[in-house]
Amino acid sequence: MSEPSSCSHDCSSCGESCPSRNSAPQSLIEPPHEMSCVRKVIGVVSGKGGVGKSLVTSMMAVLMNRRGYSAAILDADVTGPSIPKAFGVSERVMANEFGMLPVKSKTGIDIMSVNLLLDDEKTPVVWRGPVIAGTVKQFWTDVVWSDVDFLFVDMPPGTGDVPLTVFQSLPLDGIIIVTSPQELVSMIVAKAANMAKMMQIPVLGIVENYSYLECPDCGKRISVFGESHIDETAKEFGFDVLARIPIRPDIAQACDKGVIELFEGDFLNDACDAIEKRLSQS
Repeated sequence: MSEPSSCSHDCSSCGESCPSRNSAPQSLIEPPHEMSCVRKVIGVVSGKGGVGKSLVTSMMAVLMNRRGYSAAILDADVTGPSIPKAFGVSERVMANEFGMLPVKSKTGIDIMSVNLLLDDEKTPVVWRGPVIAGTVKQFWTDVVWSDVDFLFVDMPPGTGDVPLTVFQSLPLDGIIIVTSPQELVSMIVAKAANMAKMMQIPVLGIVENYSYLECPDCGKRISVFGESHIDETAKEFGFDVLARIPIRPDIAQACDKGVIELFEGDFLNDACDAIEKRLSQS
């Protein structure tokens, strides 16, 4: 049956049976490379930049790797890729007749980033949104992710082309929202949370970065960026607080030196437990 000529495309007030009403929404999820095997895909997001998504992504991959899982990182922050730097990875991505092969870190974490495709990592990526979004999609469809338990997707901030592409095109099993202890935290979390709700992606919880500075002499915790509002915000949205990451110079130095795999600290253990629980549910 064809649509009536007077169709308003508002099915809520129409009793006709037509193709538009009967057809189910079509999934935009892209299949992975035919040789890939990825069990869980976890997005790391935020409503604004500068809160430490790449740091959280890196440390989560390292910790899951330490727990005996095969971890990988898809660096979707194409215009600001920092994952290769944190891991001290600089070799170019190789390809064969089957597709692109991610670069392995020192401890065996697979990494795919636009910086690993450039002749010079300092060359800026001056591309328009659709091109960047298409590149991220190719990182999923054209890269051979071989036997990966957890693929962490480091997303750019906000709710633009690339986050939308990831939410629509990749089979995300859940997202972690990263924020900081400032007055804007509720609005920042709300942006990411509402986008996830619109796209029907589960939120695994919130990680607060720059949570406090611990005095090296007396151990007192100092709230450098003011009193945290993370508990109230988490309660407002019904999320769990997975971690509070302190300000630690040694972590910053580890990223700068490309040795994030050597970092020490147990503040992300609860976040790792939540990820493991997600794996056990299917």
